[in-house]
Amino acid sequence: MADYLLDTNHLSPLITLTHPLRQRVLPHMQTNHTFALTIPILTELLFGIALTPRAKENLGEWLRLKPGLMIFDLDQSDAEQAAELQTLLRRRGRQLATVDALIAAVALRYDLTLLTTDKDFSAIPQLQQENWLIL
Repeated sequence: MADYLLDTNHLSPLITLTHPLRQRVLPHMQTNHTFALTIPILTELLFGIALTPRAKENLGEWLRLKPGLMIFDLDQSDAEQAAELQTLLRRRGRQLATVDALIAAVALRYDLTLLTTDKDFSAIPQLQQENWLIL
């Protein structure tokens, strides 16, 4: 089982060879820690790669990293949990984007720590999160 779920803001830096986050995550990947992502995060990553001037090189680095990561598909229970989270937060006066709600649902279902810089997740009860970009 995965220990960490990477949000896009923690996955994207991993394709930059000199990024400090890479130096922190890669050693953990070589131990007993595992890292995962969801389909929406993969979509955001690939879209972002396609827009960069170094798209070919970045895609190549993504393909080298990909085998070391778990990728979770979404299912009906994730959609239902995401809608419940959005409803709960809306009633508390908070907004949560659908993609973020789906990410949170996967993290909660598999008891993962979400690595993110996104403060919107802080309103979600029981969601474990850390920001590894703060050095």
